[in-house]
Amino acid sequence: MEKQVLESSEERTFQYQDSLPSLPVPPLEESLSKYLDAVKPFLNQEEYQRTEDIVKKFENGIGKELHQKLLERAKTRRNWLEDWWLNVAYLDLRIATQIHCNIGGPGPFIEHCWPAKEGTQIERASINLWHTLKFWDLLRAEKVAIERSRDDVLDMSQFRMLFCTCKIPGVTRDSISSYFKTETEGECPSHLIVLCRGRVFAFDTIHEGNMVTPPEIFRQLTYIQKRCHSEPDGPGVAALTSNERTKWAELREYLIDLDPKNLTLLEKIQRSLFVVCLDDSSPHATPEDYTEVTRLGLTGDPTVRWGDKSYNSIFFSNGTCSAFCDHSPFDAMALITMLAYAEKKILENEGKWKGSDKVRDIPWPEELVFTVDQKIISEIGRTKELYYEKVSDLQLVNYAFTSFGKALIRKKKLHPDTFVQLALQLGYYKCHGRPGCCYETAMTRRFYHGRTETVRSCTMEAVEWCKSMLDPSSSTYERLQLMHKAFAKHNKMRKDCENGKGFDRHLLGLLLIAQEQGLPVPELYVDNAFTASGGGGNFVLSTSLTGYTRLSGSALPMVQHGYGFFYSIRDDRILVACSSWKSCPETDAEVLCRTVFQCFQDMLQLTVAAQL
Repeated sequence: MEKQVLESSEERTFQYQDSLPSLPVPPLEESLSKYLDAVKPFLNQEEYQRTEDIVKKFENGIGKELHQKLLERAKTRRNWLEDWWLNVAYLDLRIATQIHCNIGGPGPFIEHCWPAKEGTQIERASINLWHTLKFWDLLRAEKVAIERSRDDVLDMSQFRMLFCTCKIPGVTRDSISSYFKTETEGECPSHLIVLCRGRVFAFDTIHEGNMVTPPEIFRQLTYIQKRCHSEPDGPGVAALTSNERTKWAELREYLIDLDPKNLTLLEKIQRSLFVVCLDDSSPHATPEDYTEVTRLGLTGDPTVRWGDKSYNSIFFSNGTCSAFCDHSPFDAMALITMLAYAEKKILENEGKWKGSDKVRDIPWPEELVFTVDQKIISEIGRTKELYYEKVSDLQLVNYAFTSFGKALIRKKKLHPDTFVQLALQLGYYKCHGRPGCCYETAMTRRFYHGRTETVRSCTMEAVEWCKSMLDPSSSTYERLQLMHKAFAKHNKMRKDCENGKGFDRHLLGLLLIAQEQGLPVPELYVDNAFTASGGGGNFVLSTSLTGYTRLSGSALPMVQHGYGFFYSIRDDRILVACSSWKSCPETDAEVLCRTVFQCFQDMLQLTVAAQL
């Protein structure tokens, strides 16, 4: 019997972690040649010549030394980038990460079993939370299916960060605390935190060895809501997480010095499974227009979001919902897998609970009451003011393009993701009259602890095609030829990136080696071409595909004069969340989004005309 159990064909979620390949370091000359190719659209002949000289000098000089040192580092680590990336991309940032870096997206339930309806908030929350808890249970038992890309096993480590994980602010660098454990590893925290009207509550999801049911969660949430609606609002300590990081770190220390009990409460929040946010807003939402629910999910009331928590599950007063996450511990796909699981189960049960209505006598939720003084209260007030001032500058739209989707694009033998990326290049060119440097996320999860690499979508091939589309003297045949070239180029880049052959992370690694060695910053990185093409976090278009399900998400632009552009592609539609800052006179998220929708039509027309 024992032998049979071990030979069971059922895979465990994390069983292949130790056999995943290490993240490779690409050859230096390949990376530099790809870099030169990527900067071309942004330089004239003379500038390009100058950059080419700088790159050659780098390749034969300091670059060679740095590359050798990087190869040495890679020998002793299964992922040479991991710690560096976490620090540089996330933990070293001092801006308000809750606003600028967090990710989130609306629940798609309005499209089927849960149209917006007042009075459904707690009932729907109870069912939704129960399915999420079931996913946590499956993950603890390592029964979440291993994800694959074609036949390659993908790294599953990010899933551990969905639960019991929190970022802790530091004066110069933040840190991440994660308390999740599988059943074989040991005990795992099992309580939820609920935020409502500036107050904080906690309750355990396991009672006498069994998980709480939706009717029991309903009882707990109703208790919290009734108290919050009949008593004065709390101080809203959660708002402090929306501060710039150093400021929040200092205020957190101040809170702890004020009363050591505050540390116990903060730790209870950090350790919790995740945070449940009961939000009093009622955002308008339709299957074609998720704008308001997406905007409020990302930038709603800061007193009912714990910005540092890896997962906040937000439930609005009208029964709509949203997810809101700190981006540092994981990328969106892990979250989407969990949300898609919950959605599938909710759909299967028509949005209802079909189990027992029996409610056990479980302990009531406890309130976490922070000791605050006048200074903290006024800091919370100041923080909220700054927060609302910043988010009121956000322009965000989240529309569905409903003329066609993946089914028709595939029928035309085109890659759906590349289709959207090229439409975006054309849309940006139409709106701004120049190429837009673009960051598209590729995932590197084929490798141990792999996260992402940058696909630079603005290629010479894409630009040549855009120009032909805007040139009345170009023939349909020319446009189509150029479009196929641009598709081929993009598809190859994506594939390279997924296989560890991108160049952005490699260039970052070389720069970090130089910094660690106390060497001057090589000329390549201070050359105008580096920044103009998006390097150093200067991409005007920050984009990502959020998959092929009903779940979609968004983040904000990377730069002040840029756009966030996130999309999910379904059989019959493409859902786009586009954001920009109102204070930038030249960007307009609404106009760009509508223009891209028109470009979808133009591209389809091109393939149709070609067949005539």
